[in-house]
Amino acid sequence: MTTSVQKSGSFTLGDRTVYRLGYGAMQLAGPGVFGPPKDRAAAVAVLREAVAQGVNHIDTGDFYGPHVTNQIIREALHPYPDDLTIVTKISARRGADGSWIPAMSPAELTQAVHDNLRNLGLDVLDVVNLRSMLDVHGPAEGSLEAPLSVLADLQRKGLVRHIGLSNVTPTQVAEGRKICEIVCVQNYYNLAHRNDDHLIDDLARAGTAYVPFFPLGGFNPLQSQVLSDVAARLGVTAMQVALGWLLRRAPNILLIPGTSSMAHLKENLTATEIALSDDVISELEGVAAKAA
Repeated sequence: MTTSVQKSGSFTLGDRTVYRLGYGAMQLAGPGVFGPPKDRAAAVAVLREAVAQGVNHIDTGDFYGPHVTNQIIREALHPYPDDLTIVTKISARRGADGSWIPAMSPAELTQAVHDNLRNLGLDVLDVVNLRSMLDVHGPAEGSLEAPLSVLADLQRKGLVRHIGLSNVTPTQVAEGRKICEIVCVQNYYNLAHRNDDHLIDDLARAGTAYVPFFPLGGFNPLQSQVLSDVAARLGVTAMQVALGWLLRRAPNILLIPGTSSMAHLKENLTATEIALSDDVISELEGVAAKAA
């Protein structure tokens, strides 16, 4: 029987093939992605259910918690299924107050790779995204050659299989490709926030995955009368429509919606069951304009 996750289709991520509907583990940590969750057993159960439903692409980061999310992933899923691809990211650390602090020196990047390996219980990381911290709140121009070269060296040493970029501009993607193969780009993108439209299309032509983070709007859920009206007519949630639109947007988009709720997980994973007609897609195109 084909699961809802399998109906999302698949795409290449490095030398792995993953279903386009994955899972983001960020919300498994405590409030503000800091400290432990209120219910660790529930977090473990959500992860196990996601994999049971066919998810084979999990996004994480050792600075979630910090360390908490990776340790929960290990508890829930280790030893990992052969087809599971875990993608992590580096270049930040957490302050005692939960703040996000750039950590892009060679020593900090190297330590971050080792922290991910230890807490996930792995000998090599499938994919590591270098997240630009030139501006914590969004992409900012500036060279990433120095930190990316450190990560490429760790790849040559066998600690990292594949490298991606996050929170970056098209110029930085082009720079990165001169240093090493870039297998994915992970940026903020959704129905209402579409600055990366051209980048997504360029990456699709190159066969490179694009992974939108906050695909449901992140900490500020999408508010759109158009979206709400479409969802009401279809008898689904606005968030399911938003995910369905992303799946239609481009074949190289890989989704990583996150939740610590079993009910919300099941809603997210059934987004592939929603039939969005061409007329509905055209109607949804108005969301970006209304959000501008």
